[in-house]
Amino acid sequence: MRQLDIAGAWVQEPKVFPDSRGSFHEWFQAADFTDAAGHGLRLAQANCSVSSRGTLRGVHFADVPPSQAKYVKCVRGAVLDVIVDIRVGSPTYKQWEAVRLDDVDHHAVYLSEGLGHAFIALTDDATVVYLCSEGYSPGREHGINPLDPELGIEWPEGITPLLSDKDAAAPTLAEAEAQGLLPSFEDCQAYYAQLRARG
Repeated sequence: MRQLDIAGAWVQEPKVFPDSRGSFHEWFQAADFTDAAGHGLRLAQANCSVSSRGTLRGVHFADVPPSQAKYVKCVRGAVLDVIVDIRVGSPTYKQWEAVRLDDVDHHAVYLSEGLGHAFIALTDDATVVYLCSEGYSPGREHGINPLDPELGIEWPEGITPLLSDKDAAAPTLAEAEAQGLLPSFEDCQAYYAQLRARG
């Protein structure tokens, strides 16, 4: 797994073995994951979303602790997956990083607890699966408007973003910070240390 510029985020770039029948690859390897993150992946929920081209989901995050870490892969079509550092006090606070996930290279991303997550479908029927460390808990879930100019996420040109009513009405990053919704980098670091101590 390759560490991204935002601490707590990695991309898995597996070797793909194609042949005349199709292809094979390992999209999750526990030993590699543990070496990178310093702890195992706790699996509490697995999600699958299918999106038409232009569908923009996120930026989503959950209260820390326990938040919800995600291991994300696109199994059909392509998406631009975006990880946003929303941890107040982080050296990379307000920064984002994008990774193309598709059914050709078969990359996957892992984002630790406390990071924001979003993606936009680049193709019709883009199918994304993600393994989650915690189950969905509506009272602990939050969002930031993915079109917030302060974040300045560079969504692909020529694609009109299609947002849910909930995501379109989400606060800006500054509003979420003012409302006390964002996790602190200090709290996240303490929680990561707990996870590493557990193994």
